[in-house]
Amino acid sequence: MTDNPVIKLVNICKTYLTGTISFEALKNINVEINRGEYAAILGPSGSGKSTLMQIIGCLLTPTSGDYILSGKSVSQLTRNELAKVRSRKIGFVFQRFNLLAQTSLLDNVSMPLLYQGVSTSKRHAKARELLEKLGLGEHLDHLPNELSGGQQQRVAIARALVNDPEVILADEPTGNLDSKSGQDVVDLFEKFSELGKTVILVTHDLKLAERAKRIIRLHDGMVQD
Repeated sequence: MTDNPVIKLVNICKTYLTGTISFEALKNINVEINRGEYAAILGPSGSGKSTLMQIIGCLLTPTSGDYILSGKSVSQLTRNELAKVRSRKIGFVFQRFNLLAQTSLLDNVSMPLLYQGVSTSKRHAKARELLEKLGLGEHLDHLPNELSGGQQQRVAIARALVNDPEVILADEPTGNLDSKSGQDVVDLFEKFSELGKTVILVTHDLKLAERAKRIIRLHDGMVQD
């Protein structure tokens, strides 16, 4: 590994408390992921991969340990501080797309820039550029339900890229797609990695994980060597 990985997890633990019952979802996770690396976090249901994804995505804070993102510790940030980090450094791609049903593709993609105070003209220009690159330039004013599943996922990818994040975090991104559309999405992730983006794929699908350059295997909340 390099001396300055984009993601560095040091002895990360996460414990959930329900009444008097505690559950240790993650146990002493130590992982480094370099800039431009394409890595897959692989594990069955209950392995802790969703919890790990949420910590990497700054949606959760660990119970103990340190998470260093782009050289800065984010483990103890407040909820508002984490939201600012997410909006600038991380782009999310989800299985269910999470597009706004009554909103045009252009506005769906440009939405993250709205929260950063970017002007309408600039955010629409950036969204239009991305949609055109992903082959959706003729659908800017369409609603999500007017597209195929594969096209909707490409819209979601454009939204994840619009604020030029350092890390693309994809959670089961092909789960709702046919095999051809899924292949196209994975091809895009490979291309983004080649362009210097750090891509982290979270999945239970071994075949999908094997497309990544590196597999991080989780079992019972621990990384398997």
